[in-house]
Amino acid sequence: MKMIGVDVGGTFTDVVGYDDSTGELRWAKAPSTPHAPEEGVLAGVLRNESDLATTARFVHGVTIGTNAILQRQGSRVLVITTAGFRDTLEIARTNRTVLYDIKTLKPAPIVSREDVFEVDERMLADGSVLRPLDPSQVRAIAARLRTHLGTGAAPGALIVCFLHSYANPAHEEQAVAILREALPDWFISHSADVLPEMREYERFNTAALNAYIGPLMARYLRSLAAKLRDAGYRGAGVQIMTSSGGIVADTRAARYPVHTVLSGPAGGVAAAIHLGREIGARNLITYDMGGTSTDVCLIEALNVPMTSEQFIAGLPVRTPQIEINSVGAGGGSIAWIDTGKILKVGPRSAGAAPGPACYGKGGLEPTVTDANLVIGRLASSVKLGGVVELDEGLARTAVERIARAFDGLNVARAAEGIIRIAVARMVSAIKEISIARGFDPRDFALMAFGGAGPMHATLIADELEISHVIVPLRPGNFCAFGSLISDVRHDHLRTFRAALADTDVAALGQRFAEIEQVARQEMSAESGRSARAASAGAATDGITLLRFAGMRYVGQSWDLSVPVPDSMASLGALADAFHAVHERRFGYRSNDPIEIVSLRVAAIERVAKPTLRAWQGSASLEQARRGAREVVFDGRAVTAPIFER
Repeated sequence: MKMIGVDVGGTFTDVVGYDDSTGELRWAKAPSTPHAPEEGVLAGVLRNESDLATTARFVHGVTIGTNAILQRQGSRVLVITTAGFRDTLEIARTNRTVLYDIKTLKPAPIVSREDVFEVDERMLADGSVLRPLDPSQVRAIAARLRTHLGTGAAPGALIVCFLHSYANPAHEEQAVAILREALPDWFISHSADVLPEMREYERFNTAALNAYIGPLMARYLRSLAAKLRDAGYRGAGVQIMTSSGGIVADTRAARYPVHTVLSGPAGGVAAAIHLGREIGARNLITYDMGGTSTDVCLIEALNVPMTSEQFIAGLPVRTPQIEINSVGAGGGSIAWIDTGKILKVGPRSAGAAPGPACYGKGGLEPTVTDANLVIGRLASSVKLGGVVELDEGLARTAVERIARAFDGLNVARAAEGIIRIAVARMVSAIKEISIARGFDPRDFALMAFGGAGPMHATLIADELEISHVIVPLRPGNFCAFGSLISDVRHDHLRTFRAALADTDVAALGQRFAEIEQVARQEMSAESGRSARAASAGAATDGITLLRFAGMRYVGQSWDLSVPVPDSMASLGALADAFHAVHERRFGYRSNDPIEIVSLRVAAIERVAKPTLRAWQGSASLEQARRGAREVVFDGRAVTAPIFER
């Protein structure tokens, strides 16, 4: 089997090809093309000399939705909601995220108030109907929507968000059926399908984000599929990396694009766990520094840390995802001076266009990449990613703008200052996922990857007193490799509120079994299995099912995800597991009663993976030497030997 893995970053598109008949891995990079990402993907595949006609699997990490949300460039979203709840997205949460800023503002909702329409229906929290849905109201709104968007407007994105639909989705499903008949070319979904969980603001917003990026994702996947077919690809579609560290068919990604917002970084975490298992490193802090941002994740005992409490651009995304902390510090992060004459780095980035000043594509502002080039840590004689020539003169000119702003500061010291500030931001991101949560970073190895990660790894390790740094082969393509070793994964969530003391083990098992039946059916439908195999269970259909319960102490607002074994003998064992998870996260356990608020099942289907062969080093250190150059470390220029790893 031949397979190709792709990761589209802010600066470069990374491609990995694998042939299991020879065990050969091929690697390539191409500049990303933000205006049409599929062009960068095809360019990377061509540079990798991959034969699409004989390729069986094409796996893809995407940043389409993430960038659209960050840049507020998604589709116009229209919402149909329960009468009286038109302002749910506008009101959001009233908690203050910045305590001491009296002028702080909440992020603006992605849906304008004029684009929210009300329907007189009402479902109660127990799933019973207080006021039935009037289909004529939905048809009337459907008739108004095309006029509302304006003559000649493209098909819209529409989301139905009714109160308490997590308990009973019947009204939402009925409305969607009417709307799809009236508006067949629109992107239409409903909140209970995207996130069947209580808390209307988080559910409404996650569903709105799904619609916000839905048309964009659908267009991209169609365009990519067409270009791949034209280039000879005959595989069974494209598989897409999701935020939970699994892969799904492109049809599912088009239906739930909000599940892909952390697609790229998730691939790096998956690859790190795979490599850690191979080399016996069980406690890892992953450090993925690319051109636009740095993503870090703490992995204890090779367990994937999961969460559903992430934010993007200040907006909640409650889908299951790997717990990754991102900071706007990458190779393309711009150095600037604020009004207090303090040097800052990021979060603005030069991106792929125009890119850092040294790319020679019109960028004028100094970046971390320019700083590294000025002090010799990058060489102008080596093309970045094998394709981008670096101009040291342009980099020096850009960094001089910073040096001139401070008395007595030369270009080399200014460049080192830029790098140190970027490192400080990345160290802070790692402290948030380690020290702030009760972990000592000295107990972990730092696995550095991404195009710029290994170059700064020892600086970060020194700050955190980490003794071991692991740099994988081809670290700039590591996230693309991660997509190739990831398994197919679907996450299924259901709200289930019950006091633990009043819950019966058998009843809990029955509720899990109901979710698992749906999970098997959807997984089997995606992979083309027969209905009979779908109902046969994990032992015969190759699907692994993992159970989790969302639990909290009574009175708490938010819950923690607790693994639930299939053979759980008593609820006491589940209570003990929750106490342990709570103590690890918050530093204490309580005697307060416990309640369950949700049940989740992860359905996982294993896929064929590349086999990593042991590295056979044949060259001596002297044979690997490629000369020497002057490099600045801690304000001192030294002649440093250069080796080809």
